[in-house]
Amino acid sequence: MKPTFSVRLRVFNLNCWDIPYLSKHRADRMKRLGDFLNLESFDLALLQEVWSEQDFQYLRQKLSLTYPDAHYFRRHPIQELIQHVYTLNGYPYMVCHGDWFCGKAVGLLVLHLNGLVLNVYVTHLHAEYSRQKDIYLAHRVVQAWELAQFIHHTSKNADVVLLCGDLNMHPKDLGCCLLKEWTGLRDAYVETQDFKGSEDGCTMVPTNCYVSQQDLGPFPHGIRIDYVLYKAVSGFYIYCKTLKTTTGCDPRNGTPLSDHEALMATLYVKHSPPQEDPSPAHGPSERSALISVLREAWTELGLGVAQARWWAAFAGCVTVWGLFLLVLLCVLAVGGGAREVAIMLWTPSVGLVLGAGAVCIFHRQEARGLCRAQAELQHVLRRERETQDLGSEPHLAPS
Repeated sequence: MKPTFSVRLRVFNLNCWDIPYLSKHRADRMKRLGDFLNLESFDLALLQEVWSEQDFQYLRQKLSLTYPDAHYFRRHPIQELIQHVYTLNGYPYMVCHGDWFCGKAVGLLVLHLNGLVLNVYVTHLHAEYSRQKDIYLAHRVVQAWELAQFIHHTSKNADVVLLCGDLNMHPKDLGCCLLKEWTGLRDAYVETQDFKGSEDGCTMVPTNCYVSQQDLGPFPHGIRIDYVLYKAVSGFYIYCKTLKTTTGCDPRNGTPLSDHEALMATLYVKHSPPQEDPSPAHGPSERSALISVLREAWTELGLGVAQARWWAAFAGCVTVWGLFLLVLLCVLAVGGGAREVAIMLWTPSVGLVLGAGAVCIFHRQEARGLCRAQAELQHVLRRERETQDLGSEPHLAPS
């Protein structure tokens, strides 16, 4: 039965920066995070980058009374769980970045709250290591598109949709615009009635002792890459009453919980009469904005496909030349003329062939993944253009 009263939902979101052997003061920060969550007793605590299984078990035990559900420290019973790993996650040979090894994904929780069906999504997209030369831009756009599609296809029976996480994108970045335009999700920072926290809602700030100027790049005052996004379907209305962020320090004792700032949102959901329908049909201006961002995303993925195919072709050529070299070394070793040299070069030559072959295969797979996403965007773009020409039906994504 649809509720006729307001439902309050207090949400906590934080990228914990809990990487074994690399993150500073992990044990102390996890202890203080657990103390803070127990004290505040949020309805939902959504955490990213809890890499350590030991730390996960520690938090699970520490929060067991306040957040009895064991999976992600929820206070409300979880009805369903599912996880989707993104198709593209960076490059395995970029060992220093580590995104490929951790495998970025989106998790979905379906909760029932006072008659509401609430779909909660938590995610962490690929990091941006250079604003000027972003080699992962196409991957992040694909991840944003897969996230948008995942939300679209799994939220059809939901009354309320909530997405939290570290998107690693600025508010006006292509992937962020694509996600919001296609799903209809609204930004808590933009929509809130009362904001308190870092300037411009930044979630990586220079006052945080774990953040360096190199992390901020050309944004010395901070960047906003962590989000609380939400929407309600027809018949319900959701709004953000308050949004708070930490400001480079722990809310209690002055030292940061992470290199990211925490987001704390208080959302209210109410049953709305027909005249307050929160999901009106998209008009010409909204559809024009969607078509524009779809076209830009399609173009960016096209550049990514060309780059991936170039690397695949280059690695393929190296593999072929490496095989010729191996054949030559075999001939020299059998002939005995340069046997010792041939034996010395055999091992590095085999390594070259195997490495180049692996790179070739990986970039061919990357090109296929980019092409699939580009084909999906092309289909949606064609449909939206046809709808715009007819001037009738709205796009179907924000359901």
